[in-house]
Amino acid sequence: MRRPLAALLVAESVSLAGSHVSSVAVPWLVLNTTGSATRVGAVALAQMLPFVLAGMFGGPLVDRLGARLVAIFSDAASAVVVILVPLLYASEQLTFAPLLAIVAVAGAFGGATNTAKRALLPQAADGTPMARATALFDGIGRAAILVGLPLGGVLVATIGPAAVLAIDAASFALCAAIVAAGVRIPASPAAEAAAPPAAPAPAAPIPAAPIPAAPTPTAPGEASPAEGTAGEPRESYLASLAAGFAFLRRDSLFAVIVGVLFFTNLADQAYTVVFVPVWVSQSGAGPAVLGLLGGVFGLGAVLGSLIYAALATRLPRLLTFAVCFLLAGSPRFFALAATGHLGPVLAVAFGAGLAVAAVNPILMALGYERVPPELRGRVLGLAVAIGFAGVPLGGLLGGLAVDQAGHRAALLIAGGLYLAVSLVPFTLIKRRIDDRSFVPG
Repeated sequence: MRRPLAALLVAESVSLAGSHVSSVAVPWLVLNTTGSATRVGAVALAQMLPFVLAGMFGGPLVDRLGARLVAIFSDAASAVVVILVPLLYASEQLTFAPLLAIVAVAGAFGGATNTAKRALLPQAADGTPMARATALFDGIGRAAILVGLPLGGVLVATIGPAAVLAIDAASFALCAAIVAAGVRIPASPAAEAAAPPAAPAPAAPIPAAPIPAAPTPTAPGEASPAEGTAGEPRESYLASLAAGFAFLRRDSLFAVIVGVLFFTNLADQAYTVVFVPVWVSQSGAGPAVLGLLGGVFGLGAVLGSLIYAALATRLPRLLTFAVCFLLAGSPRFFALAATGHLGPVLAVAFGAGLAVAAVNPILMALGYERVPPELRGRVLGLAVAIGFAGVPLGGLLGGLAVDQAGHRAALLIAGGLYLAVSLVPFTLIKRRIDDRSFVPG
C-alpha cells in the first residue's frame, strides 16, 4: 500500500472515531444542561444542515484550492471550534445558543473535509486498484462506528461529555497533522513543466500562492481546471458549481443513484434515532441494547469490508451492489416489526452490516470512474450533499410516523418503501451502469 493512501486511511479513522465519540457526548451534554429532547434534535439539525450545504457548495473550492489543502484546513479548524465547548463548559459560560453556533460551524467544516478526502482518495491510491482502495476507505468508516460509539459511551460515563469533546478536538488536530505529513502527492510531469523555471516543483500538489503558473492537480497527471491552460481565465465559482449540477443532469444513472441514497439515508436516520429506541423501550430491554445493536451492526460491517476488499476485483460489481443493497436495508425494519425478541433482531443487524459493507465502495468507485477528474470535487460533493440531505429529515418524519400510525405500522411502511427503492439497482443493470468506459455526453 502506498504511503499517501495509508496516511489518508489512518487520518480518516482518527477523525471518524472522534466524531462518533462526540455523537454520543453531544446529546448527553444537551440533555444534562437543558433536559430537553427537542433541543437535542435542534442540535442535530444545526450540525447536519451545514454539513450538507458545505458538501453541496464546497466542491468547487475543493477543485480550485486542492483536496489536500481543504482537508488539512477543515480538520484544523474543526479542532479549534470543537475545543470551545469544553472551554466554555468549564467556565460555566456554555449556553444553548453558543452550542448551536459551535456545532453548526463544526458541521460545515465536517462537510468540507468529507468532500475533500473523497476527492483526494484517487490521488492517494494511485497504483492501488480503486475497488480495493474504496473498500478500505469505507471499511475505516465502519470500524470507526464499531470503536467510536461504545468508546464514547464509556468515556461519557467516566469523564463527562464536555471532556470527551476535548478528545474529539484533539482527534481533528491529529488528523490534520497526519494528512499534512503523510499525504504528499508529487506533482505530475505536466505540472512541473508548467511551473516557472525559477520555482522548483512543490512536493505537495498545492502550490504556493505567489506561483500562479503551477497548477493544482486533481488526479495523478492532471491539472486543476480552475487554473485552465496557459492564457485561459480561471473558472468562476458559480460556473464550477453549475458544471457539477450539469454533470448530474447529463448522467441520469448517477443521478438516479443519488436520489436513491437520499431516501435510504432518510430512512436509516429514522431507524437509528426513532424506530430502534422505541422498539427497545417497548420490548422492555435496557438502554445498553442500543449500543449492542449498533455494535453488532458495526462488527458485521467491518467483517464485510474485509471480505469485500479481498474479493472486490473478482465480483460482478453491479449485481453485488444490488443484492447487498437489498439485504442491508428493509430487513432491519421488518425484523423490528415482526418480533420483540433480541436474538432475531441482532442476527438481522449483523447480516445487514455484512451486506452494507459492499455498497459504499461500489458507489465510490462508480463515481471516480464516471466523473472526470477535473469535476470530482464539485460532482462528488453535490452527490454526497444530496444523499445526506435526507438525514436531517429522517428523525422528524420517523417521529411523526410513529405518533400518527403507531410504531409497528411505521416500521412496515418505512420497510416497504425501502424495499421498493432497493429494487431500483436491479433495473439499472439493463442500462449498463457497470460499463466503465461509458462517459455521459
